[in-house]
Amino acid sequence: MRTGSNIQAWIEFDGTRFGLNVTIAPVGVSRPTKPLISFYNPVIANYVAADMFVGFSASRTTWLEKERVLAWSLTNEGALRDINASNLPVFLPESSSSSTLSSGLIIGIVVISIAVLLSLVSFSGFYWFRRRKRKGKEEEEEVQSWEIDYWPHRFSYEELARATKGFSEDQLLGSGGFGKVFRGIQTNNNLIAVKSINRESRQGLREFMAEISTIGRLQHKNLVPFRGWCKKGQEMLLVYDYMPNGSLYSWMFSKSRILNWDRRVMVLMDVAEGLNYLHNGWLHLVLHRDIKSSNILLDSDMSGRLGDFGLAKLYIHGQTQPLMTRLVGTVGYMAPELVVAGPSKASDIYSFGVVVLEVVCGRKPTEVHSEDGLALVDWVRKLNKDGRLNEAADQRIAGDYKVDDIETVLKMGLACCDAVPEMRPSMKEVVALLMSLKSPAPSDDLSSPLLQNPIYNDPCDATTISKLSLISDPGPRT
Repeated sequence: MRTGSNIQAWIEFDGTRFGLNVTIAPVGVSRPTKPLISFYNPVIANYVAADMFVGFSASRTTWLEKERVLAWSLTNEGALRDINASNLPVFLPESSSSSTLSSGLIIGIVVISIAVLLSLVSFSGFYWFRRRKRKGKEEEEEVQSWEIDYWPHRFSYEELARATKGFSEDQLLGSGGFGKVFRGIQTNNNLIAVKSINRESRQGLREFMAEISTIGRLQHKNLVPFRGWCKKGQEMLLVYDYMPNGSLYSWMFSKSRILNWDRRVMVLMDVAEGLNYLHNGWLHLVLHRDIKSSNILLDSDMSGRLGDFGLAKLYIHGQTQPLMTRLVGTVGYMAPELVVAGPSKASDIYSFGVVVLEVVCGRKPTEVHSEDGLALVDWVRKLNKDGRLNEAADQRIAGDYKVDDIETVLKMGLACCDAVPEMRPSMKEVVALLMSLKSPAPSDDLSSPLLQNPIYNDPCDATTISKLSLISDPGPRT
């Protein structure tokens, strides 16, 4: 671009399929058939709205460079009007006015520069080595000091190596961006799961220590029990109770096994109670920030337990949460307001709502429906608007549920995924509604305002009913 030649770019946004294509070529050359950039992903829906501005912005660089927009054409439908580039001006690079240095002087400058550079590299390497060594010692001392403050047991590396048979691939339960999880057997025959933090992942020492401090002090029947931790050099290991039935995700998308309707409701109830404990039942407010079906594990009784607290944050109840500079979470489960507002109870509730729809529909959050071209949340919202909400239910459990129960849970999931955070129900209200599906029918006292709506009854108050009934309008509200 520094040659002065004019360049033409075609930028196309496909709102139906969530796609962006960018094609670039010199002026006078026909448009290439293959775009330079082609990106299709439902996550784009989190960054666009029905009404938006289109404009230009300049890049920020370390050098000075003149760039000009000479002409542009825009359309939101139909064919784009071609630009006649034949009469556009051409701005050639300005010639340099600096004097020419002699070759001898240039060689002298190069030699001196190399000598100075080598000296700086040597000094920097020595300084970096000393600092890294000192930092490692400080981190080790900092971690060791935590044993005084938090009860989780510190395992020896040798003990965990024996339990996992040297972290053998035969003992591998799963892996991801965070690292790997191994199955282990202790000398007393207790089964454990050992999570090895990937040194190159974003989950470094700070997140490792945060998980120890967070889950180490939490005790609830619907959280994965935390047994202890280990740190040796750069190795960071977390130890949990082994969950023999794996993750909810593995059950939902298994080809050989199916969760029936009652079990799905019970797992959702378990997770809702665990999340309600994090939001309202402990000394501090705990935001999980990564609620998804793969982080929900099933114990020997098939009860749901919420795990993986590597991204969790603690706050004092009522304290304003500071805006996070780094966006974390999993695509498909992240609330749209995270980009500008940061994490909150409402963003956790949005993620839970996506899990609810995932469990009831048997579809992945980012899976685009073949007929409508919509991702899970928008697809269920459209069916609800069209009065066909029961069609969203997983066909594998057809006949195993009451239609009213399916619609109640789906509407609750949609309410949790409301575009306006303030309109989402609290976890207390969600737990109450799920309990109503398993509770005896309420009395026929028609004077109670809680019975005005036949779907949302006994445990829900008027506020809950108001929030859950608003989901029939999928658009944003003020």
